[in-house]
Amino acid sequence: MPIRLTRRRGIVALAVLAAAGILGGAVAVRVAGKAEDAEALRAKAAPTLEFAAADLTGVEARPLARWLPVSGALQPVRQAVVKARVSGEVREVDVREGESVRAAQVIARFDTADLDARVAERLGAFEAAKAQFALAEKTRAMNLRLLNEKFISQNAFDGSDSSVSVAQGTVKSAEAQLRLAQNARREATVTAPLAGIVAKRHVQPGEKVALDAPLVTIVDLRDLELAAIVPTVDVPELKVGMPVELAVDGYGERRFTGRIERINPATEPGTRSILVFVGLANADASLKSGMSATGRIRIASSGPVPSLPAEAVRTDAGQNYVWTIENGKLARRLVVVGRRDEEAGRVEITTPLPAGAPVLAARFDKLKEGAPVLVKAPGASSNAASPAPAAAGKPAG
Repeated sequence: MPIRLTRRRGIVALAVLAAAGILGGAVAVRVAGKAEDAEALRAKAAPTLEFAAADLTGVEARPLARWLPVSGALQPVRQAVVKARVSGEVREVDVREGESVRAAQVIARFDTADLDARVAERLGAFEAAKAQFALAEKTRAMNLRLLNEKFISQNAFDGSDSSVSVAQGTVKSAEAQLRLAQNARREATVTAPLAGIVAKRHVQPGEKVALDAPLVTIVDLRDLELAAIVPTVDVPELKVGMPVELAVDGYGERRFTGRIERINPATEPGTRSILVFVGLANADASLKSGMSATGRIRIASSGPVPSLPAEAVRTDAGQNYVWTIENGKLARRLVVVGRRDEEAGRVEITTPLPAGAPVLAARFDKLKEGAPVLVKAPGASSNAASPAPAAAGKPAG
């Protein structure tokens, strides 16, 4: 009885294994069929993209122009802070901020009561000194006659002669003091040292100011200057007279043209940089003092470097990349870029790319890595249109 049961179990097991094998084969056949169907769908979903020769470019070694960036605040070439040449009370201030002034125009006046009194005092001292000098000369002349007639001694004459010299020195000193008082009286009327615009009025009528106190700041906006800090390594390539293109905050896309006027002969303390002064004509006074400006200086072109058209380089999430065609398929290649030549529209590529691999020169949407590609030969006809910039590549017909 046990032997029969064992045989029966073995037969049942073999039957189960056979059924499982048949079922597994069917499943495998079905899975293989589904895989073939998926592959066919995938092939149908990824049609061959067709590009014209004009849509492609390649890495070329070309010299690129170098641009040195500069920035800073615009300052007038000519400006002056008019200071008090006398101390006293300010009686009048005839100008206000924003007003134009002429050279030598009266802009402020001091109270002159004390100055007038000082001039009168010095004038009196000068007149007294002249009188004393005249008296000393008469005494000397009289003593000279007496000396010749032997009525006085030589010592007596020498004393009168010395009195004349002392009186003459007193006259000169009094005259100098009078001139100082008169100059102070003239300085009580303040005039503009240059033509320009009043940028700041520092005092008001009625204020008492000390000597050298600032009164008015005047700026001449016809010529402005930008002091830019430049690394010493770039200074040997700069020359006086080189043009500089500037953009000024508040003027949008408008550009201003300046030129290098001066180059500082020494580095700035604590840095390895040198000041370069860029002059800018401003005849219409549209630019104001203190405005922020940025610009660039074109310096000598470098030697040939590998480069691509700027439009061929895309940027995504901070990474630069290009689309290449390799073995008939699209490939997305990350690249590292170097200097840019805005005028030539090219950018340096420091990452090696596959030799001879075409690069898409224009921008196309919805490109997928690995998509099959067909490059249309120049002059060849095709039912499919060539892809246009900013659009997806067209599938080949």
